[in-house]
Amino acid sequence: MERTLLAVFLCIVTFSVLANAPERPVLHIYHDSDYSSHKASAEAMKMGFNSALSERNFEVQGFRLQLLEKDHRGNSNRSLLTMRRFLQDDNALLMLGGLHSPPYIKHREFINQQGILLLVPWAAGGPITRYPDANNWVFRLSIDDTKAGLRLVEFARQKQCRSPHMLLERTPWGKSNYQTITRALDKPEAPVTWFNWNMKMNATKIMLREIVSSGHDCVIFVGNALEGKQLVKAVAQTPEAQRPAIISHWGITGGHFFEQVADELRAGIDLHFLQSCFSFQQRPHSEFAAQVWQRLVSAYSDKVIDGRFIQSPAGFIHGYDLGRVLLGALDQIILSGDVKQDRAALRAALEDLKQPVQGLLKVYEKPFSPWSESQPDAHEALGLEDICMASYNADGSIKVLNN
Repeated sequence: MERTLLAVFLCIVTFSVLANAPERPVLHIYHDSDYSSHKASAEAMKMGFNSALSERNFEVQGFRLQLLEKDHRGNSNRSLLTMRRFLQDDNALLMLGGLHSPPYIKHREFINQQGILLLVPWAAGGPITRYPDANNWVFRLSIDDTKAGLRLVEFARQKQCRSPHMLLERTPWGKSNYQTITRALDKPEAPVTWFNWNMKMNATKIMLREIVSSGHDCVIFVGNALEGKQLVKAVAQTPEAQRPAIISHWGITGGHFFEQVADELRAGIDLHFLQSCFSFQQRPHSEFAAQVWQRLVSAYSDKVIDGRFIQSPAGFIHGYDLGRVLLGALDQIILSGDVKQDRAALRAALEDLKQPVQGLLKVYEKPFSPWSESQPDAHEALGLEDICMASYNADGSIKVLNN
């Protein structure tokens, strides 16, 4: 009886201590992304970033780090609403960006004037990191469109395309690519067709028919998964001798693109697209990559297809590397709990990272520096040498081609 009473007493005491223990203060990381139409990319970025944070048990200096999903559904105004809510959150340390460039181009001035620390693991629009002021709060570890167009045109030449034709979405992202691709083609009047989001099949067929009838043998495509699906299916319905090769930006890999065009690709549609130059499909893995892969498989087994690959892998890779760079910067500052003060300290640390950071793509040694007009790439962690071309394997995994 006494033992029973003692056990009950100890349970009560333990419960009381736990119930009254002070909770660790939390710092929020807002993930501003498209969890609706391009969920695969959003999930991959979240998984990669969280995988990096999990190596520290989601803790830094006694603070708990928590990633919050914020679905902007591809809408720039919804993204702005998330930014405003971020500014009202006394626990919000930084924002992690998503797939779409237009929100960060359209609201670039607001982001920088309000001091919103934005880390970008996907959106590629050139102007995003190039706010014309040293007070620049946007950092990117992703493909950058001031370089992406060069790689697309270079690959078109390797494929001996006689007459490339641009097919670009009518957004700031598409316009950003138009400038780079036109310069790379060295044709002031390079042929281009513009399309709107949610392009339908009939419109796609008409555009493609005009491109083919004008003698163009490859299409340089800048768009996302929804419109990319229409293009592939339209090409598949074109007589085989007239089918142009598709050389695409990586936006097509952000949704469930492969599942929707698998039959067409397996039937031989010629499609290549941008990726950064690391892939989990490249084996054998290094010791470091093998450890990251095993943690990924353990934490997200339901997202690993046939035990071998995930969808939108570049989102994971960039998210993971960016998470590790962030942790390196956090190690250089002392968190005060005043988020405005901590954001400013963190921005300064990102611009002057003291220690190299091992990532999947490479070792990052001072990936960022203070921005100036003479240093337009100061907030870009990757360069042209980190951008490769890729294609789909028959099972939907992505094969990265060596430069």
